[in-house]
Amino acid sequence: MGLALVKEPVPIETDLDGTARLSGSRVTLDSVVAAFNTGATAEEIVCQYPTLQLPDVYAVITYYLRQQKDVDTYLLERRKVSNRVRQHNQARFGMIGVRERLLARQEKTKKAKDA
Repeated sequence: MGLALVKEPVPIETDLDGTARLSGSRVTLDSVVAAFNTGATAEEIVCQYPTLQLPDVYAVITYYLRQQKDVDTYLLERRKVSNRVRQHNQARFGMIGVRERLLARQEKTKKAKDA
C-alpha cells in the first residue's frame, strides 16, 4: 500500500482590495513574511496570531521560499501603495494643531460629564 500524495492549495486568499491574507483569517501575507524574515518560527507566528493554524503557516512560509521573488515584488508594491495613502492622508489631515484639537475635545467631554 503506497502513500497517497495530495496537492493542497496554498492557504492564501486575496480580498477585494487585493490584499493577500491567510485563508480564513484577517492576517496578511505581509505580517507572516515580516515575522518570518525577522527570525520568527512558524510556531512563534501562530503564537502571535492565534487565529492561524500551524500547517497553514508552514505552507505559506514554503510558498514564500519557493516564490520569494514574486512575493517580494508584491510586498514592495504594497509598501508603495501604503506610502502613497499615508502621504495623501497627511496632506489631507495635517498634523499641525492635533494636540490642541485633542485637548479641546477632551475638555469638552469632561465638561459634558460634569454637567
